[in-house]
Amino acid sequence: MAAPKVVSPGLHPQLVKLLEADTYQYTSKGRGPHHSLSYYYFFSRAAIRHLGSLKTFCFLSFLLIIAWGFVSQRSPYSTAAWEKAVLQSAQRQEGGQLTVLVTGAAGFVGSHVALALKKRGDGVVGLDNFNDYYPVELKRARATNLDQAGIFIAEGDLNDQRFLAKLFELVHFTHVLHLAAQAGVRYAVKNPLAYVHSNVGGFVTLLEQCKNSHPQPAIVYASSSSVYGLNSKVPFSEDDRTDHPASLYAATKKADEVLAHTYNHIYGLSITALRFFTVYGPWGRPDMAYFSFTRNIVEGKPITIFQGPHAEELARDFTFIDDIVKGCVASLDTALPSTGSGGRKRRKAQFRIFNLGNTQPVKVGDFVSILEKHLKKKAIRKIIPMPSTGDVMFTHANVTRAKSVLGYNPTTDLNTGLQIFVKWYKSYYKEGAGHGDMLKGYKPY
Repeated sequence: MAAPKVVSPGLHPQLVKLLEADTYQYTSKGRGPHHSLSYYYFFSRAAIRHLGSLKTFCFLSFLLIIAWGFVSQRSPYSTAAWEKAVLQSAQRQEGGQLTVLVTGAAGFVGSHVALALKKRGDGVVGLDNFNDYYPVELKRARATNLDQAGIFIAEGDLNDQRFLAKLFELVHFTHVLHLAAQAGVRYAVKNPLAYVHSNVGGFVTLLEQCKNSHPQPAIVYASSSSVYGLNSKVPFSEDDRTDHPASLYAATKKADEVLAHTYNHIYGLSITALRFFTVYGPWGRPDMAYFSFTRNIVEGKPITIFQGPHAEELARDFTFIDDIVKGCVASLDTALPSTGSGGRKRRKAQFRIFNLGNTQPVKVGDFVSILEKHLKKKAIRKIIPMPSTGDVMFTHANVTRAKSVLGYNPTTDLNTGLQIFVKWYKSYYKEGAGHGDMLKGYKPY
C-alpha cells in the first residue's frame, strides 16, 4: 500500500517527499502534527533512513531550530493563569488611587516601595528578571514577601517588547516606578555591556512602551547620586553639572536622565528622576558595604576600607530605606499626568529631578565603628588605596527641593538605621533559620 500523502503547509518540497516516502501517519485532529514536537520526531526518522550521516546531522540541526522556535513561542505570559495573576495584583483596594508597575520589584528598594503602595490600597504589579548579580535566593525571598501581600511579580526582561506590551495590554497603569537596573559601580569595569543592556536599553524599551500607551502613565525612575561624578561642590544640588561621571554605571544613569528629558520634550511623558544617595537597611543588597562589612565582621573576616590618594577617608550620605520609600511614594503622588497619547504630545509635560539623601555624610571609618557597636564585635580593618573602578571620595545631598515639593524629610540617623539593619541581619541569618547558605561562596565585586 502506498504511503499516505502528508498535508504539509509551508514545508520545502524535498521534505514533503521524504515524509511521503516514510510510513508517517498524518492525523487531521486538532491543529495537526506540524504544531507538535512529534512532527519533528517523525521528520528525523525519515531523514535517518534517506540521508547520509553528515546530511542527517545538518538536517536534524535545522529541525532543532524549528523545534526551539515552537517551544519559545509558548511564553509563560500567554497563559490564562499568568493573566489572572497580573489582573488580580493590579486591582486597587479601598483607599487606593494609583495603579503602579514597579520594575525591579524583587530588588531592595523596589520590594519596599511595592509593599508600601499595596498597604495603602494601590494596585501594584511587579516586574523583575531575577538576575544573578548577587544571590538570587535573596530576591526570591523578597518576592515571597510581596506574594504574601498580594503582589504578583511578572518575571521577564525589560528589553522584551512583547512582554511589556502584554503587561500594558492587560493593565492601564496610571504610574510606572522604574527601579530595575544593573547595580554596582565596580562590577561595571568587569561587565560594561550588562549596564548598557539593562540601564540604557531596558529604559528606552520601557519609555517606548509608555510613549505608545493610551493613556500614557506618569513615570518616576531611579537615577543615582553617582551622576555628580567628580563634582567638588558640596552639598550636591540638582542644578549642579553632571557631565563628568567617574564610572560607567554613573554614565548609564546620566544617559537615562538625558533620554528621559528627550522623551518628555518630544512625547509629553511626565517624568520624575530620583537621585538616591547610598540606600541601606533590612533586605538590602549583599554587595553594599554596610551588608558585606556586617557579614565579614560576624564571620571574623577582614573588611576592606578604601582611602583616597592622600590617605583621606571616604564619606557617604547614608540614607535609610524607610526615608527613600517615603520619597518614592511622594514622587508618585505629586506626579502630574502625561500630556501625550499614543506617541503624540499635546502640551508641555512635567519634568522633575530630586535628590533623596540623608544630608549627613559619615566617614567610612566612623560608619564601621557604629557597626562594631551594634554587632558587639571588633572589625579586622584592612586599609588600601581606592582602586580606579569609579568610586568617588564623598557624597552629600542637598534635599531642599525635595523638602519643598515632596515634603521629604529624612528622619533616620545612621546609628538608628544600622541598629535596625543589624537586628534584621542577625535574625534572618541566624543559625537554624535556613538562610545561611544563601551567601555561601558569594564575594561582592
